Parts: sequence; C-alpha cells; structure tokens
Amino acid sequence: MKHIVLNRIKTPDGTVLISKHRHDYVSHLDANGECYMVDGGTDYLRRNVNIESFEKQSVYSDAPHTEIRQGFYWETRGKDGDQPVEFKPLEQLDTSHIEAIILTQTHLAKWRLDVFEAELLFRKTKMEPSP
Repeated sequence: MKHIVLNRIKTPDGTVLISKHRHDYVSHLDANGECYMVDGGTDYLRRNVNIESFEKQSVYSDAPHTEIRQGFYWETRGKDGDQPVEFKPLEQLDTSHIEAIILTQTHLAKWRLDVFEAELLFRKTKMEPSP
C-alpha cells in the first residue's frame, strides 16, 4: 500500500502549498481571484474544487527515493528539544538524528521507519566514495 509522503499542490499563479501534518490547513488567494487550499499532511489529501484547476504535486511512498528524501518532512525542535518547531526535509537531517529517530520513535508506522532506513542506505551507497 502506498502512503502520502508529501501533500503538495501548485496554484495557477505558481504558488506551492504544502500541508505538512494532519489538520495543517494551508490556503492561498491566487492571482486569478480563487482561493486554493490543501490539508491533511501525510494522513489524507483534502483540496478544494476551483474553476481553474491546480497542479497536483504530491509524492507517494512508491516514488524514487531521490524524490522522497526531498519531500518527506520531519518535525524537529533541535538536538536538545528546546528550539522552535521546524519542519526539515529528510535530506537535511543529520545521519545521527535519523539513527536516533529509528531507535527512539518506536510508535512510528512501518512505512515511515522504512523511509528513514532507506535514507541511511542511500547515504551509505550514494554518498560514500567507491573503493
């Protein structure tokens, strides 16, 4: 079963809307006068219907990992947990952070853990020089 990795649309005026987590309602009044919205994060897709349609740009778990690592966002509060909330794409997380997530976040859905494991493998095989 494929899962939503990135819930994203592009409006006719080129504005990109991303819903990063459940109930993250994001809207935009487009240059054409219509209001566009996206909601649901990685849990569900919710969009509105417009006269002039938007471009679907969502990424799913069956996409190539190079797309997933750019579109899979992780909420972080910094190393010590005392920083303001920030959403970072997987490709920007430190390897030690990913390893800590895998070890400590045992409540995560298997598909999410699989994404983190795939990123570690990607870094090992794609970013290290060949012998």
